[in-house]
Amino acid sequence: MNFLLIIGGLVLLILGGNWLLKSAVALSLKLEIPKIIIGMTVVSFATSAPELIVSINAALIGKSDLALGNVIGSNIANLGLVLGITLLFGTMEVQKSFYKTDWPVMMIASGLLYFFLIGDHVIVQYEGIILFSFLIIFLIFLLRFQKTAVLDELPEDDEPLPLYKIVLFFVLGGLGLWGGSELLIKGATTLATEFGVKDRVIAVTVVSIGTSIPELAASIIAVVKKEKAISLGNLIGSNIFNILAVLGITSIITPIVVDDERLLTSDIFWMLGISFIILPLVFIPKGYRLNWKDGILLLAAYCIFVYLTI
Repeated sequence: MNFLLIIGGLVLLILGGNWLLKSAVALSLKLEIPKIIIGMTVVSFATSAPELIVSINAALIGKSDLALGNVIGSNIANLGLVLGITLLFGTMEVQKSFYKTDWPVMMIASGLLYFFLIGDHVIVQYEGIILFSFLIIFLIFLLRFQKTAVLDELPEDDEPLPLYKIVLFFVLGGLGLWGGSELLIKGATTLATEFGVKDRVIAVTVVSIGTSIPELAASIIAVVKKEKAISLGNLIGSNIFNILAVLGITSIITPIVVDDERLLTSDIFWMLGISFIILPLVFIPKGYRLNWKDGILLLAAYCIFVYLTI
């Protein structure tokens, strides 16, 4: 039964990722907004919805390690697992906005999370408000200063859609991602619990991989359709959203308390490290691109993380 839930969840997530990407590309065409911004806002918010639902539910029932571990694990999985696998499908050109805004904001958000947790091992309401406010400022900056950027070159099969179809695909995509994640998480956590594994271990491995499937689906579909701007923007944006929106909103609703010390002595350093290493990978050996060698390195790092965690 649990395996059926996992398979059903995966199918829904892949369909949802495709529908969401379709609506995002159509929206960028209609509004003449660069697709990197659509990737970092519309797509990122929808693909971060599973983490938000999981984290709020977990924190409300007193399982804060599941809420926090889910986000930290998802951020590691997004760059180690998802970006790693995506790069195996081909070279990814990187825009200058990556090192000018996207990467620095991701590192600042990660640093803020570490700073809020390291002292008292809890994220309280006012800290949640700071995190969420930073997200709003970042989004306003993106839309204010990057809207005039040149529209990315579009594949031949892209065509404008009427507004009702854009909304329909967006709603279907969001529902597919949410429903698929619910099924996947339910099946996976039940399986993991049967083996007597801790909440934190379940969160940073099984649950985080499950909630990162939307990013994987959206990114692979984006690369296959040559929508590489959305692919990278989606992953960086999703990590920013996970910290600033998911943990921000969750801690505004209820404090997130750390019970398992390894979240702060191991997991969060893995998240900071794998986030940082993306910058040198983009510039070495040739600037503004990532290739299959980088993908193998990221996947290897992720496998080591999972091995050490389990």
